[in-house]
Amino acid sequence: MTAFKRSFRIPPHRRIAVVGAVTVGALLLTACGGADSSDSSAAPATTATSAAGAFNDADVAFAQGMIPHHQQALEMAELADGRASDQEIKTLAGQIEKAQDPEIQTMRSWLTSWGKPESPSVDHGASHGSGEMPGMMSDEDMDALMTAKGTDFDRKFAQTMIDHHSGAIDMAKDEQKNGRNAAAKKLADEVIKNQSAEVEQMRSILDRL
Repeated sequence: MTAFKRSFRIPPHRRIAVVGAVTVGALLLTACGGADSSDSSAAPATTATSAAGAFNDADVAFAQGMIPHHQQALEMAELADGRASDQEIKTLAGQIEKAQDPEIQTMRSWLTSWGKPESPSVDHGASHGSGEMPGMMSDEDMDALMTAKGTDFDRKFAQTMIDHHSGAIDMAKDEQKNGRNAAAKKLADEVIKNQSAEVEQMRSILDRL
């Protein structure tokens, strides 16, 4: 899921025209701001550019904790390929990958702009390892998911992802309560809204499997 960007070199004689076009384009975008707010793929980029404001320790902890939490969700979602038999599970796994990978990149950009490391310090992490974060799967849980196939995988995936999402929702609620950065709090709101909906969807899947 790596995004590739092309670099273009503008000939000198066209730079003035390009600058004018960019200025006009920027004005138009400002006038139409929010028109594409329903496009979830655009949200992380917008959030990332607005994260340079005031922040506190809760914002940093939110990003540092949610990155590995999202990474594990991606690992779980990738296992669906070749293992899942239920189409709704396959579709949901794809949605999780599409949503959470860009959010990881967004949170990494925040930590960079804040001058903070992606992982907590050794002293801080000693008592708060990733395995203690809400909803994180153990190595044994991951092994069980990796070896499951078909309907067995579908059930295990839904059950463990419900727990995983519930942990992320708790972390996001903590950010809403204690965080200061507007962009981080906005992402926390999106996590709560989107993952709560997915939890309900997975519960309905379990009911019919």
